[in-house]
Amino acid sequence: MRWEGRRRSDNVQDRRRMGAGGFAGGGIGILVLALIVYFLGGDPTALLDQSGALGPQSNQQAAAPPEDDAAAAFVSVVLADTEDVWNALFDASGRRYIEPQLVLFRGQTQSACGFASAATGPFYCPADEQVYIDLSFFDELDQRFGAPGDFAQAYVVAHEVGHHVQRLLGITEKVHSQRGRVSEADYNDLSVRLELQADFLAGVWAHHAQRTKRILEPGDIDEALQAATAIGDDRLQRRAQGYVVPETFTHGTSAQRAKWFRLGFETGDMAKGDTFSIPTP
Repeated sequence: MRWEGRRRSDNVQDRRRMGAGGFAGGGIGILVLALIVYFLGGDPTALLDQSGALGPQSNQQAAAPPEDDAAAAFVSVVLADTEDVWNALFDASGRRYIEPQLVLFRGQTQSACGFASAATGPFYCPADEQVYIDLSFFDELDQRFGAPGDFAQAYVVAHEVGHHVQRLLGITEKVHSQRGRVSEADYNDLSVRLELQADFLAGVWAHHAQRTKRILEPGDIDEALQAATAIGDDRLQRRAQGYVVPETFTHGTSAQRAKWFRLGFETGDMAKGDTFSIPTP
């Protein structure tokens, strides 16, 4: 992927030097001290306020990534490309695109969706409209899942931003509103379709980024397809337990994920990405 020397996004928070949970200055120690104060009959809130250990204030301690951090710079460029594409597409449809924040963390962090660790992989939290990535996941993608390459990484970022697009379009809310109203199996199917649509939207981004900026190099799309295939539910389950349980899928099969990314890339047409109204996605 051609990315060096291009615009970086300003919407990147770097929490990698912060304490556990995304708190600055040893947040876990502060929390333990606050518990001691509480059990001794005191009021721990002042201590928490001053330390920044109360959720939203911890974000103020995050900073932009260092200029010489190549991995962070790459992610910042990819995020900037998604901003340019989705701003243009939303403008063309008479909507306003609200750019998400991307949070870099190491090991574990706190989001409005709860506590998360690197083991969960990259994720999007609709409650705070932020994408969370531990960059060590890209090493896992290469070494453990056999999906190397910078465009494989770009696909992961674009997939999570795709969830943000779904949030802005009201699709996420419609799916989540069905929890408890439909059977567990039906809700799980809706969740899979939501994930496949995010793969499609990642493909739409790649289509328009290539058309406007010529970002692709030979083999890039193959890298993205390989990544989509490597993290399909069927392949992950077969690798982990030796068999597949379709009822427990969360993101779709390898073939489905690759299919929807490819369709988004080939068409660039958001109208083609209705994963909810077809019998089998």
